[in-house]
Amino acid sequence: MALTTAPDPTRGGTGSVRPRATRRRTGRIRYGDGLAGYVFLSPWLAGLLAVTAIPMLVSLYLSFTNYDILTPFSEVRWVGLANYERMFTADPSYWHAVRVTLTFALIAVPLKLAAALGVALLLNRAWRGVGLFRGLFYLPSLLGGSVALAIVWVNMFNRDGAVNSLLGLFGIEGRPWVNDPDWALETLMVLAIWQFGAPMVIFLAGLKQVPTELYEAAAVDGAGRWRKFRNVTLPMLSPVIFFNLVLETINGFQGFTAAFVLSNGTGGPVDSTLMYTLNLYITGFTDLEMGYASAMAWVFLIGIALITVIFFSTGRFWVHYADGEGR
Repeated sequence: MALTTAPDPTRGGTGSVRPRATRRRTGRIRYGDGLAGYVFLSPWLAGLLAVTAIPMLVSLYLSFTNYDILTPFSEVRWVGLANYERMFTADPSYWHAVRVTLTFALIAVPLKLAAALGVALLLNRAWRGVGLFRGLFYLPSLLGGSVALAIVWVNMFNRDGAVNSLLGLFGIEGRPWVNDPDWALETLMVLAIWQFGAPMVIFLAGLKQVPTELYEAAAVDGAGRWRKFRNVTLPMLSPVIFFNLVLETINGFQGFTAAFVLSNGTGGPVDSTLMYTLNLYITGFTDLEMGYASAMAWVFLIGIALITVIFFSTGRFWVHYADGEGR
């Protein structure tokens, strides 16, 4: 008995292959879809090249030259590794800026994350008006590194500022905080810690994802609040903590606006607020040593990249994910 097969709907009625014109038309449609995607991406690609990629390559070249802004670009002289050698061996202000920046980041970032996590734990409850408080705590982060906020902060910590007036109510003698080399950097730290709203919101989102069953199981085992926090909350929040730690560390090293406003662009008093980025700005735009400043910028970029690599390399030992993989 002969076997018959049903005609293939993708073929012609006699089993012939689909017409070539149809295949060509489909190919043109696919090619058109891809072209449309590149057209929509073209503004971003143009911005990436014009604002990021090309300036980075130019600054890399300038880091090996003696460019000083006033010299025509055609007369720039190649000096090789002289800028890097000067940076590491003959520039004490560079290493002072590194120490100031490290001190700022190592103190301000952990305290900022601790404040953000503490407030997030307090606001992770369903009580009346909690939304208003969340908005109020997040508000300082909206201002970011604005010049206006830095000016207000400097005026608050002046000799006749609001901080000294408040201390005077308790019989405590104030001081010119922003003009005191021993306290000027600390005022910048307080400003950075005060702007904990962004990591607080991220911590809140992470706390919402912690299963309540884990807390119930811990309570059955007789765990108190501290043991629940240490054995349940922190492990479950470790990916969020890692995320905030990386972002806030990078932001801490990039601090510029407040230090610039407080010191009038000098890093004072007595270079106590000479952050790395501020020192780079002074070198490039005040001292007009753009080649040397470009070298500083590339060392800064490499340093931030190395710190990020260290975080990701060590994160697998303490970051716990829901799928059980610590990487």
